Amino acid sequence: MTRRDRVGDAAAQAGVRLALVGSPNSGKTTLFNALTGLRAKTGNYPGVTVARYEGVASTSAGSVLVEDLPGTYSLDPISLDEQIVTDLLDPDAGVHDVPAGVLVTLDATTLSRSLGLLAQVLQTELPVCVVLTFTDELTRRQGVIDLPALGRALGVPVVSVTSGQTRDLTALRDLLGDPSRWPIPAVLPPTSPAEVSGWITSVLSSAGYEIPQIDARTARVDAVLLHPVWGTLIFLVTMFAFFQMIFTVAAPLQDGIEQFFGYLGSLVETYVTIGWLSSFLSGALLGGVGGVLVFLPQIALLFLLISMLEGVGYLARAAFLMDRVMSKAGLEGRAFVALLSSVACAVPGIMATRTLPSARDRIATMMGAPLMTCSARLPVYVLLIGLLVPSDSRIGPMGLQGLIMFALYLLGAVSAMLAAWAFSRIGRGRSGPLLPFYMEMPPYRIPSVRSVGVSVWSACLTFLRKVGKIILVTTVVLWLLLNLPARSAVELTSAGVDANDSIAVSTYVIDHSYAASAGRFVEPVFEPLGFDWRINIGILASLSAREVFVATLGQVAAAQDPADPSTALRNMTVEDGPRAGEPLFTPPVLAALLVFFLYALQCMSTVGALRRESGSWRWPLIAFGYMFVVAWVMAFAARLAVGALV
Repeated sequence: MTRRDRVGDAAAQAGVRLALVGSPNSGKTTLFNALTGLRAKTGNYPGVTVARYEGVASTSAGSVLVEDLPGTYSLDPISLDEQIVTDLLDPDAGVHDVPAGVLVTLDATTLSRSLGLLAQVLQTELPVCVVLTFTDELTRRQGVIDLPALGRALGVPVVSVTSGQTRDLTALRDLLGDPSRWPIPAVLPPTSPAEVSGWITSVLSSAGYEIPQIDARTARVDAVLLHPVWGTLIFLVTMFAFFQMIFTVAAPLQDGIEQFFGYLGSLVETYVTIGWLSSFLSGALLGGVGGVLVFLPQIALLFLLISMLEGVGYLARAAFLMDRVMSKAGLEGRAFVALLSSVACAVPGIMATRTLPSARDRIATMMGAPLMTCSARLPVYVLLIGLLVPSDSRIGPMGLQGLIMFALYLLGAVSAMLAAWAFSRIGRGRSGPLLPFYMEMPPYRIPSVRSVGVSVWSACLTFLRKVGKIILVTTVVLWLLLNLPARSAVELTSAGVDANDSIAVSTYVIDHSYAASAGRFVEPVFEPLGFDWRINIGILASLSAREVFVATLGQVAAAQDPADPSTALRNMTVEDGPRAGEPLFTPPVLAALLVFFLYALQCMSTVGALRRESGSWRWPLIAFGYMFVVAWVMAFAARLAVGALV
């Protein structure tokens, strides 16, 4: 793939290509976003699936292409994503075009450690510019550094960039246009570890560097939050409050969106007189796509809370706490980071296993990652929980809906770790030596409104694109399957259906459609779980995207009552069999559905990611098979258990 294909015309016209290198949490990606104005393009490195981000930065000399590389502590790689950085900066590797210059971000508060990476980058003899970050925090913690002296000691340009300071970015942009004019060290740093330590000491001394005092506030808070008992309890309480907020805060917005689409449905029913067009607009678009868009507030709030917890610095503490738990499963903290990434989507979580140095750990974590409750499950959970319990149901001060949601997320996380543990035991033969795991513990900070807003907007935009592409196409196909074969007035009359009754006609057509036939074909598999053909076709369709399950039920409900599909959904009854006439969505059936979606691998994107990362179809087929079996067994058990209670 050419550069023009990857980043478009603007990036192709950028004559200078710069690499952005730095350790995790050094402010590297924040700098990238500030330089490129978020005009980023995401792609993948050839041969591996590690995300790369490229963007165009404007300078006084023209545009330059900036590539944000994976975070690394060293150019001595122990994982595949670190290998990417090493290969890119090595002209002899022959993997990528060597950049014209390298921007190295160094955290001013941990400079003694960061200089080790810089020494290795300087050894490549590429033009280097140092970007010193968190100098404001260095000053706040009574640390000292002389920037001009640091530049002289290193022999390369040094620019301090403080978050939110435009003048700092202006000074940096002035340097980016022509890396060939950057100063270079008269003498390169030494290569042996012992000599590098002496070089670091010499540089820090020349720069008048005084180590910042320990952040007393952070130390006091960490004494509690990192405590093996109290920290774990606080983590669980935080997650519980997290899911309570998803229901209580987003519910009014969701109701408003639902009423809006109901209003649009009534307008379609009133003013669109062409039967098939009215059915398409009210069923496929408003009932299907609109039924998924109703859950946008929950998606936005989910990522808002995640972004805030990450920006404050709490998620790093959560990973540290879970490292103890992961060690019980024979894995390490990097595996938890990959699993945590799967809360947004299993695909980046599976991609994040590239940070794991052990092949055994990568496979084990990939097999567990799809069990983490991703954002695609959220619309399904919200819909089913809303059908299961009223919004005002409470257990003391706790909302029952939020409690169930918390339990589902917790069960998903526990199941993911159990699956990873099981596969790590199976793959013991592939286990390598125990390698070090580093986890940054950044000081607690107030996240910037910009960074949080960008994170939420990006997540919502991804969701909307998914609705506009995968879900829209799938719902249109479903609408065709639900409305074909077409029925003439004569056929309807002979079947005892009033051809002038649009709802009766729609109900009959859907009940005798190709989709109904497909749903009834797989009924023997799902009948023990209490599912009928409508639920079955939703499960089959959700293989493209889990949210399509909601869209499918939305289409069926909208066909019965375009103005109030929610009520129609609640009032659905079983059409045939021994339960004919009974409510379809009983508590046992809803419990079985929730558990089924918790465990089943209903996502072809995830299957594709497993195929790319594992290098064969063996592991994705194993994952799909074992998760379906577990989903069916656990759903059956849930139906029996809830049935015994009610």
